[in-house]
Formats: sequence, C-alpha cells, structure tokens
Amino acid sequence: MRPILRLLVPSLLLFMAIDAKAQPVSPEIKPDISCSKFYTDSRPWTRWWWFAADIQKKDLADNLIWLKNHGFGGVEIAWVYPLNRMNKDTIHYTPRQKWLSPEWSQMVCYAKNCADSLGMGCDFTFGSLWPFGDTEVPFGEATMNMTDPSWRQVIAASWDYPQKGYVIDHLNKSAFANYAKRTGDALKPALQGAPSGLFCDSWEVETKYLSTNGFIEKFAEKYGYSILPYRDSLYSKQNPYAAVRYDYMKLLSEHVIDGFYIPFTQKSHELGAYSRAQCSGAPCDILSAYSKIDIPESEALLYEPSFSNIVASAASLSGKRVVTSESFTCLYGWPRDHHSEEQSADLKLLADALFANGVNHIIWHGKPLNPAGVDTVKFYASVHLGENGSLAGDITALNKYLTTVSAELKKGLPVSAVAVYLPTEDSWIAGELPPEKQMIWAWGEYEQRYTYLPKELKAWQPSWINGEFLQKATFREGRLKVGDFSFSALYLDVNFIEQLALKRIVELAETGLPVCLKRIPAEPGLHTTPGTYINLLKKLTGLKNVKRDWNKMDKIPPLVTGTEKMDFWGRHTTEGFTLFFANPRSKGLTFPLTYGQSFNTVTDTLNVQIYFQGKVIPYTLIFKPYQSLILKVGKDTRTSEMDISLIPKTPVYSPRISVAREKWEIELPKK
Repeated sequence: MRPILRLLVPSLLLFMAIDAKAQPVSPEIKPDISCSKFYTDSRPWTRWWWFAADIQKKDLADNLIWLKNHGFGGVEIAWVYPLNRMNKDTIHYTPRQKWLSPEWSQMVCYAKNCADSLGMGCDFTFGSLWPFGDTEVPFGEATMNMTDPSWRQVIAASWDYPQKGYVIDHLNKSAFANYAKRTGDALKPALQGAPSGLFCDSWEVETKYLSTNGFIEKFAEKYGYSILPYRDSLYSKQNPYAAVRYDYMKLLSEHVIDGFYIPFTQKSHELGAYSRAQCSGAPCDILSAYSKIDIPESEALLYEPSFSNIVASAASLSGKRVVTSESFTCLYGWPRDHHSEEQSADLKLLADALFANGVNHIIWHGKPLNPAGVDTVKFYASVHLGENGSLAGDITALNKYLTTVSAELKKGLPVSAVAVYLPTEDSWIAGELPPEKQMIWAWGEYEQRYTYLPKELKAWQPSWINGEFLQKATFREGRLKVGDFSFSALYLDVNFIEQLALKRIVELAETGLPVCLKRIPAEPGLHTTPGTYINLLKKLTGLKNVKRDWNKMDKIPPLVTGTEKMDFWGRHTTEGFTLFFANPRSKGLTFPLTYGQSFNTVTDTLNVQIYFQGKVIPYTLIFKPYQSLILKVGKDTRTSEMDISLIPKTPVYSPRISVAREKWEIELPKK
C-alpha cells in the first residue's frame, strides 16, 4: 500500500490587496476536530452483497482479504434475495442460514471479527433489501395508504424469498421499535470491537397517499379541517389541492423524521453503533432528515452529483464531518448497461464530481459475495468489483487516489459565504415532477432531485439552509453562524416560505444580516394569515440590508472567481485554505453517463482568483487530461499544489465500441 502522491514545489504568487474588513472570517480550527471520529481512515468502502445462501467462513475471509489488498478500508454488508430469484424461480428453495437466526448471527460475527483483524471497517444494513421489513411484520404495523385501508406494501425480494413480508410503517415509532428489537438483537453480537454503523438505504417506501394510524385525525387537529374531501385529488396542481398538499406534506415530514429517522439513530446508539443513511427520496424536509443521521450519505448517479450539496449542507449545519456517497450505481443506465465493462476513467470522472459537491468518503456499489477463488456472482445495478471485470487492474490505483482526496476533504471545516434557502415549500406545493423528469422510482418534486444552487453564487460556494436551522442560527460579528457554517449573507429565491421561517429571517435581518430577496414569497397552506404575513414582508423589504439584486448587495467577497467552467470545494484548515478543483469534464454530469464519456486528450487552462486573508491571489489552473487539482493556500497566502494525478497509459480503442478504455498506472515514490 504505497502512497500515490508527491508534493510539487510551492510557487509564489502575486498578491493584490483588497479591503480586509470585507473578507470572510476564517473559522477557528482546532486540531482535534480536523476529522470526524468515524471514517478517519479514508480508504473507500464498498457495499458487500450477501445473496441468500449457505454462507461459509472461508468465503467471507477470502472476499475481505481481496478487498483489503485492493485498497478498500471497509464494507457495508447488504443482505438480499437468493440468486434464483433473478430467474423468477419461486419453486426451488436455496439453502441458507435462516434470517436473524443464531446461525445467521454467527456468520455476521465472523465477518465483523475478520474485518477487525484486517484493520477494516464493517457496517450493516439494518434489514434485508432496501425498505425495512420482513415476514414478521404484522399487518397492523405495515406501510399504509390513505385511500385503501386494505393495502400494505409487500417486501418480496428479501433474504426470505420466495416468502413475502410487509414493509414496516415508517411513520410509526412503535412499528419501528418492534422491528428494530428483533433485528438489533440478531446484530448485537457483531456490534463488538471496532465501532460499526447501521445503514439505511434510500427511501423505497410507496409515498403517494402515505399514511399511518391516526394520521387523518392528527391532520384535522393540527390544521382545523379534514383532509378527506381533498384526498382523491391530493396531487392536483390546482388550488385548493396544492395548498392542502402542502399541509399534508408538512405533517407527513414530521412523522417521517420523528417516527423513523430520529428513532433509527437512537436505536443505533443504543446498540453501540452509529447511524448512516440516505434520506434521498424520503417525503420530508430533506435537510432536517439528513441532519438527524450520524453519517449522511448521498448517492450517484441515480441522483446527479449536485444533489450531494444538500447532503453536505445538512451535515455541516448539524456539525457532522463526514459525507459518504453510494457511488457508481447504474453508471451507464438502468439497470446494467456495460456491466463488467466499466471504464475506470469514467468512475474517476464521477468521483471528482462528488468531491466537488461536498462528498468526502466514497462507498463503492459494489462487491457481491463470491465463493473463494470465484468471480461469477454479480449484482445487476452496479459496477463489478472482481477479477473478471474490466476494472480489475485499475481498482487499487483508483482507490489510492480516492483515499488521498477524501483525506484532504475531511480536514478542517467547510467554507461557504452564502446560505441559500432550500425551496422545500415550493416542492411540496408543486407536487409531481414534469413527466419528462420522472423515472420509474421517482415522481415527486419533494425529492429535490433537480434543485440546483443559483449560478450567480458559484464563486461564493453557497450552501443550503432551511427554517429549522434558521431558528438555530445566530448573527454576531457580522456572520450568520450555525453548526460548522459561518455565512456572510442569506439568499432567498422561492415562491413560498412558511410564516415561522419568514419571522426568523426578519429577526436576523433586523440585527444586520444581509439578505438577497429575489422574489416576494407567499405563505403556503390552506389556512393562512395574510395580515400578519404581509406585515412581516413589509418589515423585511423596508430594511436597507435587504436587496432584490445580488449584484447590488454590499461587499460580500467571493471565495474563488473564474470558476464558471468547473466545480470546486473549499475547506478552512489549521494550515489555511484547501481547494479541490474538479476537472471541467466533471461539471454538470447527468444520468446516465455515456460509455467512455471521460475520454479526453485536451489540456484545459483556466485562470481563477482566490480571496483569502485580505488578498486576491491569481492562479492558473492547468488540467491535464483526466486530472483534477488540489490547491493549498497557507496562512501566509503562499500556495502549493498537490500532485494527485493518475497517469493514463496510451488509450486502447476497442474495435467493438468507438470509445477509449483507459488503464491507469501511478507514479510511485521510492521508499
């Protein structure tokens, strides 16, 4: 395991002085908080699928050793169906350790002990397949639908296949507690030794008309009217249904967060573990949900890399230092285009996009459990980790690169000059996505799947904020402070803001917070208080520090200008300022990648200006093909560039496809 980096000779730059008083204040960085207490080892992890089978210890050890030797730092065990399900075989029963049985726990314990002995981490999905549920969930504790009392969501492709069970009611604390008791008891023996995480994948519970026992009654109590007359047209874009839908989504969000995400983290701690979760797709205030998780996790490419900004914002607002990402899922299309033929340069392209949007730890998707010495078992929706895939010769080198960048992006604290109000209210009122943006698993605006930070704020590295964190924020010393963030201004460009959030914004603006109010918002919900709301708007718009045009705001210095053609991420550290600049080809990636999209023979040269410590530092970024850059600015404003380059061999063109497949090698320093 040799390091892959070498330092370049620091280059001295010309400095241009600017008004030091206008500069963002660097947060105080203490050495003991430079990294989270979790995932301090920055080697990538991988999801490790265990297909329902008779699991053998020798196979577990063989797989873990292979991963260790290829630069992986840990695994996340994910239990899924037996392989005969892929042939729709419901007749033949695949022998296996019974789900949650002592024999099953014994294999899980062995895997954890083996990982510990290898110096690897080991997390556990808190169930089989994706939404939590199993054959023991009773009808009364299963997912409910407001329009059909007889309906329950079935979990049909779990470890128990071909048996079917129910998905738990994720809005019901008691349902989760009962499920968590038997699942946690079975996992408890494995939660010894090094700390482990309990994992929850993206929300794959049916969301339309989602309900729970007593929900209709609670709705009437909270809002003073019944939802029943509006229920059948709840997803209409017309009023009053859009207004009712906002009230419904707000109450639903409270149930999802209070009934599931908070108890999930509490149960993880009770078991001596930490929580790691993807809240993506959940019908709730996504920033608030992610903030309740110890390790918030993004995903790509079923979500665009820019979505990771929401996850990273939630992490920093709540003082979390690690943001993981399920990476490379369905890279070239749903579900398995070019499976086992993946190009490592394409993976690097996506990883760099994730790094530039706030991710600092990569979880590969992933590794199927194979018998020792065998590589025939594959998982359909991922890149293939194994000796028989096209990535086999590149994995170790690519992991060294990912490790180095991840480690750098965990140091210090994130820097963001502007807080942008996340349009949660807008998304709840909007309802369904336009048909051209819908996917078989995604239909609602509430996911924030296509919510983007304002382009005009790019140079300020903006981050998202919501009403919950505005209530927690303070404005002092000319800064809006909340969690790990210290902002210069607040930016609002939404159609709707709830009254409580607007009231808090007025309070902060009255104490001097600069606010850019791009649009005059309205109050959401069916029953509003127009007089009170209008008075709040009058107060806000009457303040001198509230402007409608960002370009007319008083001096709010950017962080880096000249970044229109690339994405970047910056962090303040004990040494100064660290900047990751993603190769311009990583900007604006969307699902799916074109096979070989990374192919490039052009060197890009871009000029930027870095604002730091009362100076403007001009710098020329030279992006060689495939390469991204890390630039460090010391407290003395001197700069040094880390060489994180992967050096491609001559591209080899396949006669079958007219794209290049890159094989990577690393220039290694002498021992």
